[in-house]
Amino acid sequence: MLPMINSVSSAIPPLSDSPGLSGVGGVPSLPSFAGQTEAPAPFSDLMTDAVGQVNQLQDQAKTAVTGLIGGTGVDVHEAMIATQKASMAFELTLAVRNKAVQAYQSVIGMQF
Repeated sequence: MLPMINSVSSAIPPLSDSPGLSGVGGVPSLPSFAGQTEAPAPFSDLMTDAVGQVNQLQDQAKTAVTGLIGGTGVDVHEAMIATQKASMAFELTLAVRNKAVQAYQSVIGMQF
């Protein structure tokens, strides 16, 4: 029985060898930082990138609304989707900023 199991298990590649799959259910595993030579990006860089992406979405929404009003071939649904994407991205960025400020204020309020 054992040789049969070994031959079957050697014929089927493990999930971790499959592209895009690692672990059960295709959920990617988190990167390990033990042997990493470069440091992860600072929070300020992540926030700067996020604000830049929100700005791009705002510009796309402005262009779509301007095109809709000007009649240059932009459909109503495209303009609405662009404005909703920009609105949701702004709200998410604002929520992250508020949580960061709240955490900062909590740390400042601690007594040592």
